[in-house]
Amino acid sequence: MEILIGLTILILSAILHEIAHGFVADRLGDPTARLMGRLTLNPKSHIDPMMSIALPLLLILSGSPVIFGAAKPVPVDPFNLKEGRKDMALVALSGPLTNIVLAVLASFLIKLISLPVVINVLSPLLFSILFFIFYIILRYNLLLAILNLLPIPPLDGSKVFSLLLPDKEANAYLSLGSIGIFILFFLLLFPFGGFSLGSFLFSLLSFAEGLLLP
Repeated sequence: MEILIGLTILILSAILHEIAHGFVADRLGDPTARLMGRLTLNPKSHIDPMMSIALPLLLILSGSPVIFGAAKPVPVDPFNLKEGRKDMALVALSGPLTNIVLAVLASFLIKLISLPVVINVLSPLLFSILFFIFYIILRYNLLLAILNLLPIPPLDGSKVFSLLLPDKEANAYLSLGSIGIFILFFLLLFPFGGFSLGSFLFSLLSFAEGLLLP
């Protein structure tokens, strides 16, 4: 049951992440996602069997400290955006920011149910269930935000980082998106020069959780 709840929360969080991309793109001049019916909460329009279910389920079952999953990316046509790479960066940021907002909301709910006046009206079982759900929402959304902000194409952070580069170099950098996911998994699985991406992400996650749940 805990695995099912965790997987459901991760899928819904990833869907909201993608809807945010499409919504902001639509507001900035690109209606592609809206016209393709991707601005919907219907999971059928967003679930990718491998990235939304198989991969996160494997990570959860293996006890990995880093849980990663994704919904199908919403289509964005940068040629429809009013200010090119700047607007593309805003579209990219909207996904992680949505996950951060969800994590903050979950932390507020945890603090709310932990108030003595609320605890007194909740049964121990109900409190445990609610705490578990809200904590998983907080943890998985922080993970999604942190992972997606990494400057590795095609992750959202790469669209923001590209703003620091001249056009030619930015295009070459973003073109690495086709192999970026392999770079990410390599860095997660194999420490490089004494640096472990997994440990780094876990440290960031612990720091962010400490800020939201002191």
